[in-house]
Amino acid sequence: MCGRFTLNTPAQILAEFFKLAAIPDIKPRYNISPSQSIATVTVSPEKMQRQFQFMRWGLIPSWAKDAKIGNRTINARSETVAEKPAFRSAIKHRRCLIIADGFYEWQQQGKTKQPYYFQMADSKPFAFAGLWENWESPEGENITSCSIITTEANETVKPVHDRMPVILYEGNWEQWLDPSINKSQQVLSLLKPYDPTAMKGKAVSAIVNNPKRESPECIQAIEESCS
Repeated sequence: MCGRFTLNTPAQILAEFFKLAAIPDIKPRYNISPSQSIATVTVSPEKMQRQFQFMRWGLIPSWAKDAKIGNRTINARSETVAEKPAFRSAIKHRRCLIIADGFYEWQQQGKTKQPYYFQMADSKPFAFAGLWENWESPEGENITSCSIITTEANETVKPVHDRMPVILYEGNWEQWLDPSINKSQQVLSLLKPYDPTAMKGKAVSAIVNNPKRESPECIQAIEESCS
């Protein structure tokens, strides 16, 4: 699964990297947690332009009676995403890029779990495959929320955990975002493990276990790389 990630790349670089029309108002984040507001990219069906948008992490299906379901839908498994009621409409009609520059996974070590931090080998930002929904509460509150799709771990992540988030190759962003593609079969092939040779991982401090800890110390290595 993917339960924490980071985004500390400067906003101007993100705007250039993701070809956004405006520089997003975003601050460095070192320990992004479920239910928090996260940075995404969608495409406007009218103008067919990429647009930046904050969404709540934890997808709330449009038919849900309670927003608490989002606590259980921070991730969607690639193997079943087209079948699950919470995701099968979004995979056809509401796909997004979730912007990140690193993510955490935990390795079971006896009775404890050791956190590891994974990045691109060149430390550049990247995009998780995301799904999103709009939801209106009984009181009339509107929430736009999203989920990160996961897949089996590649050889870099596998020593730590058997799952990893789907990182989309840049050449596939346009296809993933294209609103005219409305059949899940047309995009499921994109949901695969990322090239392990293009990634790196390192053990980091357990302070990241506390979602209130939000500093560069969260990503500092405590031992040699796991790869």
